[in-house]
Amino acid sequence: MLRTHHCGQLTKGDLGKRVTLAGWVRFYRDHGGVLFYDIADSHGSTQAVFDPEATTSGDLDRLEGVLNSIGREYVVAVTGTVRDRVEGTTDPRNPTGEIEVLIEDAEVLNRSKPIPFEVAEQKNSMLPGEDLRMRYRYLDLRRKEMNANLRFRSRLISSARRFLESEGFMEVETPMLTRSSREGARDFLVPSRTMPGHFYALPQSPQLYKQMLMVGGVERYFQIARCFRDEDSRADRQPEFTQLDLEMSFVDMDDILSMVERMYAFVWKELFNEPLPIPFPRIELKDALSKYGTDAPDVRFGLEMEEVTDLVRAAPYEIFQKVLSKGGMVTCINLKASMLREQDADGAVGRKQVDRLIEWAKGQGMGGLTWMRMTPEGLSSNIVKYFPVEVRKAIAARTAAEPGDLLLFLAGPREGTLKAGGQLRLKLARDLGLLEGKGHQFVWVVSCPLFQRDPATGGLTSFHHPFVRPVGDVIPEGKECATAMGRSYDLVLDGSEIGSGSLRNHDPAMQRRVFSILGMDEATMQREFDFFLEALEYGAPPHGGIGMGIDRLCAMLLGCESIRDVIAFPKNKKFQSLVDGAPTKVEEAKLSELQLLSLAEDDDGA
Repeated sequence: MLRTHHCGQLTKGDLGKRVTLAGWVRFYRDHGGVLFYDIADSHGSTQAVFDPEATTSGDLDRLEGVLNSIGREYVVAVTGTVRDRVEGTTDPRNPTGEIEVLIEDAEVLNRSKPIPFEVAEQKNSMLPGEDLRMRYRYLDLRRKEMNANLRFRSRLISSARRFLESEGFMEVETPMLTRSSREGARDFLVPSRTMPGHFYALPQSPQLYKQMLMVGGVERYFQIARCFRDEDSRADRQPEFTQLDLEMSFVDMDDILSMVERMYAFVWKELFNEPLPIPFPRIELKDALSKYGTDAPDVRFGLEMEEVTDLVRAAPYEIFQKVLSKGGMVTCINLKASMLREQDADGAVGRKQVDRLIEWAKGQGMGGLTWMRMTPEGLSSNIVKYFPVEVRKAIAARTAAEPGDLLLFLAGPREGTLKAGGQLRLKLARDLGLLEGKGHQFVWVVSCPLFQRDPATGGLTSFHHPFVRPVGDVIPEGKECATAMGRSYDLVLDGSEIGSGSLRNHDPAMQRRVFSILGMDEATMQREFDFFLEALEYGAPPHGGIGMGIDRLCAMLLGCESIRDVIAFPKNKKFQSLVDGAPTKVEEAKLSELQLLSLAEDDDGA
């Protein structure tokens, strides 16, 4: 080894030891001929000092020449003796901040060009633009924060792997060159050189292969799976991503959910040395939408919506009645007085806050907000005259309103109104600091439909994917098939979906029925899924599983704004790899070898 210790290891317990450190020079300073170097590696940094009067080097001129040639981010090795820092120069923020190494020998292992942005931590330093960091990602990875992110990710995966292996799971790699199929997103296609005009697809998930593993008797499978989807760019998406994928045979939904909960409890204890309360709460999808305005609810801060459509029908308030006449709804959020930061003298929400919320709602296309304040005498506002006393009392009771609370009403078409209410909840939580000190909260969203309507075509599409097993193993005939429920579930953390799974169709006849409802004829089924349907016909056991996004999970647990901060070499917002320039054009010779040029010419000619 080129070193005896890493740069975050030495403490006062090592005083007097002769050591060798190797790493990058972050800073160097010359204090009247005494040279100071901050040497860093992936474990930390240590201060090394060259003092001509204190060194025991046998070749002082050579050593001085080496040290004076060193620049920022040079790779060096230094040998010397561990000693106390001078009183008043210790750095309590650094684990090695009480000691330094008196340099007796040094070697430049490699030089560095001037760096395009600052790698070392500095007071009040600002990160460069993300594209610059990604262009020089290998330098960005030297930053303490990025290194810590990757180390955290590695520990999380390692911990999950240990748990699953202890539970009898087998880690199996599934193919990366697969067959194109309908899984929702667009495929990335790879042309075949040996079969011109034929293409592989990079896997959107290991879905079909892991189900065939269950047919093959693997029974408990997991994989740290690389997946690819040609989707539009978002902060929490990448064209290639990693998911923790698992599948189990001879299980019901509770078995899978319990296994996942116990895995996270194990991982949580190893990562944070804290217990993770299990089981996780379960919320039916319809309740998630009606109370939180989203299928991925953040349940940590209250502010649930309460529908009051039935109550306000008896109120001659023109705005509400107009909405109800068109089949819309009215819902309400109770902003508790205890949550407020600005209050009037009576302890209630301030009018300025109300006006700001109304303006924000207009800016979001909500058309404003209707509000009422709860007083000791009952609900009060400039519109209460339109609400009979009985209606006001019923609203107060349903929303658990107390003196000082502010009731915010949203009215309109159901889907848009619930979505707006969900956005309002999150704004209130951010503005009022309701998430401060709340920690993290997992929740299961269950009782999902098997199908949903495509808004463009009006036809049925899968709510999750086509392989979900229906509740009761029955799908109604005719138009009623749209009401079928699926045995699927989503895992949500702090308002973001991090996993999705289901029990699968193990009966080939039921799988064909689902395909048929989705508009596939027999020829299409055979063309796209013949191998999979055939596998189900050879005694497929009841089975199910889940896929969980590693990138998104790590980003959320570390408080990163983007999953790009937990991926070593991510794509940018335009899905470009700036470090190597991908995607790039390729030589015509390569296209010709794949016969893509001749195929294109044939198509043009046709």
